[in-house]
Amino acid sequence: MAQPLHHVDTPFEKATFGMGCYWGAESLFGVTRGVLRTCVGYAAGTTESPKSKQLGDHVEVIEIQYDPTVITYSELLEIFWKNHEYRASARLKREYMTLIMYHSEDQRRLAEASKIKRQAEEADELIATEIVPEGPLYPAENHNQKYRLQGHVDLFDELGLTPELLRTSHVAARLNGYLAGLGGLKQFELEANKLGLSEKQIQYVRNFLIQNEGGGLSC
Repeated sequence: MAQPLHHVDTPFEKATFGMGCYWGAESLFGVTRGVLRTCVGYAAGTTESPKSKQLGDHVEVIEIQYDPTVITYSELLEIFWKNHEYRASARLKREYMTLIMYHSEDQRRLAEASKIKRQAEEADELIATEIVPEGPLYPAENHNQKYRLQGHVDLFDELGLTPELLRTSHVAARLNGYLAGLGGLKQFELEANKLGLSEKQIQYVRNFLIQNEGGGLSC
């Protein structure tokens, strides 16, 4: 049996977003070209050691590690704006608030410029997105990492995902998106053999995509 490609030794940069429920965001970015790894967690609050049932003032976020030679931070921002609710009229709970955490001054500049541009397009709708500097990320519980993939129990077990790999595995990030019906069959076929999957595993994901391609981001 092929060995899953959990680790990719490629230089990367980080991006961190709050986009409501983090399950959908992790699936979306997991199959985005240039994204190497994803991890969901809690950030932007003051409570120590937050948990899903005891978040305090923290926000659900996704941390993305990406290859900047394949996808730019500006392109990630476009995906951010297009795929979640950021209008103040939605009155989101703080747990699900819209948030950009920047990891550099360049990211801060690009994030602020993108917000100004989006606000101009929204006319009278106020954008609630907060832009804040990088802070501690508390990884979410294991059962919340790669949530869609974990629903496919046999495949999940075959991948040998340890608690650490749930947060760092490249193949887990990709499959978590494909098994939400995202990314598309064409893209999967182009990279299936590069993920270290067995033919049986490839066929399983292929069949699922054929039946469910175009799935949404609902949690």
